[in-house]
Parts: sequence; C-alpha cells; structure tokens
Amino acid sequence: MSGEPPPRAWQRMLSGRRLDLLDPSPLDIEIADIALGLARVQRWNGQTIGEHGFSVAQHVLLVLDILRIQQPNAPIDLQRAALLHDASEYVTSDLITPFKAALGDAYKALEARVQAAVHIRFALKASLPEPWARAIKRADKAAAFLEATQLAGFAAEDARRLIPYRGRVPEMALIPWPAARARQEFLARFAGLFP
Repeated sequence: MSGEPPPRAWQRMLSGRRLDLLDPSPLDIEIADIALGLARVQRWNGQTIGEHGFSVAQHVLLVLDILRIQQPNAPIDLQRAALLHDASEYVTSDLITPFKAALGDAYKALEARVQAAVHIRFALKASLPEPWARAIKRADKAAAFLEATQLAGFAAEDARRLIPYRGRVPEMALIPWPAARARQEFLARFAGLFP
C-alpha cells in the first residue's frame, strides 16, 4: 500500500452539495445545480451557428415540446422524465456520440448512475418504463435532427442518415439563448411540472 488517498471522485456544486460521481446520492442533487450546469453545457461541442451555443437546458425544453406534440396526452411523469432526460450531463457534460462510443461502457455506466439518482431525487423511477424511454428517445431524435439541420450545418439527408430519424419533424425555428435565459426557462418549466 502506498498510503496515498484514493483519487477524489466527487464534485462540489455551487449549492454546496458534494456529488459523489461513482456513487451519487439523490440527497446531493439540487435542481439549481442541474439548471446552472445544463445552461452552460453546449450541444454539438459548441459547433453551432449564432452568438450563443445551444445549451443542453434549451435542448431538453425542445425535447419536452416535441414530446407534447407527439403525445398531447402524455402523463405528467413522462413529461417530467423528458425534461430531466439529460440531467446527468450537468456533471458528465454532453459528449458527442462518437466520443461516447470511443470511451465505451465506463462512461455510459457513470452517466446512468447519475441519471438514476436524479430520477429518484425527483420522485421518478430510477429506470423508466420502456415505452416512456422510447417516447423520449423519439422526441430526442427529432430535436437532434432540428439542431443538426438548423444549427450544426448538416444537410437534411446527412442528418437523417446519422441520427437516424425518420419521423415527421415539427416546424420550429431554433435560436440559441444566452446561458442565463436557458437556466431561467429551464427552472420555470421545472416549476410548472414539479409544483
């Protein structure tokens, strides 16, 4: 034994909470920390048009809006899960798909542990029912298609091949917000879904 302490595996949040990344406790998760982190993490590694990057906070709001179009009578807990579907990225960041593939299962496992803790913290099941996961994934792919073609410079045929998404894409114009607005809008939507 070298007597060296184990490497630090927690992150201190601005709320003062310390989130253990290897064994995250729902008690250490605060919505203010999630909102701040997601508003400052950019989709597409920041490689989007416009003055501001398209944040994960804005992305999850887009996914929720698309889910509501695709399923107008979606149960409230499904809508809550859609809003929080990328909440783990407030600590894991939003890695582009090729990078996630290169990192492999260890990254995916860490992301899944944080996401499960977020779900439990906000009274959702740690693992979502399969129909809900599919519904959120469908809305997520539609959002990714819109982002790819409107913000990230992809031609429609390339986006359809790479994402892949075959469904109807809602007509929405995407304009990236500053981080402060993304945070505020995320918190407002959260307050509406979690009174």
